[in-house]
Amino acid sequence: MLLATWNVNGIRAVARKGCLPTRLLSRADVICLQETKAHPDQLDAELREPPGYRGFWFSSVRKGYSGTALLTRERPDDVIYGMGKKLFDDEARVLAARFGELVVISAYFPNSQERGARLSYKLSFCRALEAYLQGWLDQGCFTVLLGDYNIAHEPIDLARPKQNEKNPGYLPEERSWMTRYLKLGFCDVFRERNPELEGAYTWWTMRTNARERNIGWRLDYATVSENMIDAVTDVRIHPEISGSDHCPVSIRLG
Repeated sequence: MLLATWNVNGIRAVARKGCLPTRLLSRADVICLQETKAHPDQLDAELREPPGYRGFWFSSVRKGYSGTALLTRERPDDVIYGMGKKLFDDEARVLAARFGELVVISAYFPNSQERGARLSYKLSFCRALEAYLQGWLDQGCFTVLLGDYNIAHEPIDLARPKQNEKNPGYLPEERSWMTRYLKLGFCDVFRERNPELEGAYTWWTMRTNARERNIGWRLDYATVSENMIDAVTDVRIHPEISGSDHCPVSIRLG
């Protein structure tokens, strides 16, 4: 099974550019989207449910903001909208599909914003997510958490770590949570298998030709519960796919 994740920074925006996720990631069995910024009734039928896929859309109460989606070739056994926490579910940040014992989750972590204005909200989200994932594990499930974590974990995960030590996405509290999360038994497979690979980024600011110069950050991840690490046969970043300020990440199971 091939899974992919992509922060599209506006599904209608990428569609206008002709950068349809199901066209650019056509081999994927499940495509997780973040920052869709649209309600289903704002999308035409082919975008809402592309040929060959079933579409599931979770939209923020605030229009034009946040949002997650799942596009799946097979019908899931269950689709779960949110974590049961209104504070986060109003922003449509977590959407999951269960295929037997496998739970595939599309997650859009909050941005902590300048000077950490929303840092406490983000850390609360992270703690709620821990409990949510543990709930699945307690049921005997395997989890794959795909999405935009809005965290560059280690210095190798961004081009200019020294200059960004006080900037959102690289704050000590965010990085500390990521370390904690991995110690809880979740695996950042890409970094584990590419421990010294520099320049592997998934987001670039739209200013200063950052993408062309590869001055970026690795903010998008595919992490798995340790009970399924042996099932991962490949994990890749796809900087060649454009249309958003983020690029997709894919992970193959089995």
